[in-house]
Amino acid sequence: MNVGESSKWRALLDRFERAKEDHEERHRPSGFEFALASRIDSLNPAHWDAQTASASIFMQRRYLGVIERSGPPGLQPRYALLYRGSVPAAALNMQLVELAGSQLVNPASAPDAADGSALKRAWKQAFSGWSAKALEQLKLRVLVGGNLFSWGFHGVAFGPGEDELSVWPGIAEALYRVRQAERLAGRVDYVMVKDLDAAHEPGVQALKRYSYRALESDPDMVLAFRPGWSAYDDYLSSLNAKYRKAVKKFDKDLQAAGCTVEPLADLRAHAAQLHALHEQVHRRAATRMVALAPDYLPALAEALGADFRCTVVRRGPELLGFVTALKDGETAVGYYIGFDYAANETLPVYLRLLQAVIADGLALGCRRLSLGRTALEPKARLGAKPEPLRIWVRHKNPLLNILTHHLQRIVPHDSAPDRNPFKE
Repeated sequence: MNVGESSKWRALLDRFERAKEDHEERHRPSGFEFALASRIDSLNPAHWDAQTASASIFMQRRYLGVIERSGPPGLQPRYALLYRGSVPAAALNMQLVELAGSQLVNPASAPDAADGSALKRAWKQAFSGWSAKALEQLKLRVLVGGNLFSWGFHGVAFGPGEDELSVWPGIAEALYRVRQAERLAGRVDYVMVKDLDAAHEPGVQALKRYSYRALESDPDMVLAFRPGWSAYDDYLSSLNAKYRKAVKKFDKDLQAAGCTVEPLADLRAHAAQLHALHEQVHRRAATRMVALAPDYLPALAEALGADFRCTVVRRGPELLGFVTALKDGETAVGYYIGFDYAANETLPVYLRLLQAVIADGLALGCRRLSLGRTALEPKARLGAKPEPLRIWVRHKNPLLNILTHHLQRIVPHDSAPDRNPFKE
């Protein structure tokens, strides 16, 4: 046996050894103790708050209560606190949802010839022979570690001083325990952990050992606010002449059509209009895993108070579009949006709403603006840059875990264009 063959055999043996070690780790208790609940108020509030004090707003009880009270009927929250003895080590936010194939692949979202979305084209080709009825009959029950109403790592909050790598086996065990408990109501087909970024490499390594497979998604488009920006005019002044002229034209066109751009304080009084506008966007989305209830945004505005903003484009009594923003620590989140597609064909409603969310993010005193995964081109023109996110998925059948890995090859994700609207 020559040196090359020897090294190949050594590498193969190392792989088998690692696989054996991973298998043994997956099949032994993590050593943590667990408190599991289907309502956030059923857990020790002081313990949950201690774990999530410096975490995302999407992990805080004031937000999670909105999901419980005003989320869609088919979504069931689940929670876990992980303990080392009597000391809490981490908080885990989960959601159990049954999805139809038509929610994962929207038959009505066929891209037009100018649409550059490789993801949409690939799904359309893969499912071109499927009828809407067949897609509707395809059902999957999914346990999500994270939040389907947001993007970003909003599933786990680690306790102060905790080493992430040592906690992840407990997170995997908590997900396993919940999945096993749910068998009384029906099998859980997939467990999903969303959305890990570069800051959570320990989680990536742990999920690989537990047979989770990574699926790339579209990136989060993030606009970093420059130190000199304290108001929207500062952002406008930083744009080069071409982009600044285009932005100013948005306002001129809307004013000429009798439209105003203004804050909306009382969302509950306009709940029906806001919901109808968002539904226009939702119906066209390629993936529609969850739908907003009419009460969700008004309830969220009431729960978050000064940390929430809503800006609308109004023409008389009619709302042509809205955008929401919320404060998540130093990050402003450009959250849900809705607009009238017919009006948007002749007026820059959507593009002006994107500008409005920049103004709201600066007014909230944040240092960056997260704009989410969709519409990468117009967000790049704002100056936003992509931050990669990954979804990790595990099927109960090991063979289908391998299939999930190969799905990555046939389901490409979009790449954000590189745009620079700012002065050199």
